[in-house]
Amino acid sequence: MERTYSLIEPSLKQSLIIEKLIKGDQIAFSYLYDLYSKPLYRNIVRLVKNDDVAQELLQDLFLKIWESRAVIDPDKSFKSYLYKIAENLVFMHFRKLSKDRRLVENLLNSYFEFDINAEESMILKEKKQFLENAISRLSPQRQQIYKLCKLEGKSYEQVSKELGISTSTISDHIVKANKSVKQYLLNNQEYVALLIVSQICLHTK
Repeated sequence: MERTYSLIEPSLKQSLIIEKLIKGDQIAFSYLYDLYSKPLYRNIVRLVKNDDVAQELLQDLFLKIWESRAVIDPDKSFKSYLYKIAENLVFMHFRKLSKDRRLVENLLNSYFEFDINAEESMILKEKKQFLENAISRLSPQRQQIYKLCKLEGKSYEQVSKELGISTSTISDHIVKANKSVKQYLLNNQEYVALLIVSQICLHTK
């Protein structure tokens, strides 16, 4: 297997192997498994923090590859395709964990201790729509105050001067807005799963 494929130019070689996989060639499948399983496993275990879970997700990944081989596009990056499936499997794993309400509440409380920055937050970069939906449920004035303080990073004093209201009023709006936004996000499993993933990624850097 190795000796046969090693005679072919690398990029062309993989394209031919993918075509063989699509046709149901088990040797091609084994070759691709050997080529990608270790780096995929390292990536998955870094996120899930559990060897058994990572191994199970890896096996699920390659099972999906085999079962859906007919829809693979040989002209596109197979590596990217693999990592996208891995990402989805990890996401679904954390989505199951998101049903642990105590874990979710602790994560949200930790997350809201810091200012939300639209440029720095991985969550807002990838799933900004969740937060926008939560904010849209607030009253118009509360939305404005929340965006100025939490998204634009302005101080209560700056917003007080800009809107002509007291800092105590602003504080009251922020407290109530945080409560409303947190409750909305708490009830959204997709957001919660992403939050768990992002927290784990943060602590692995």
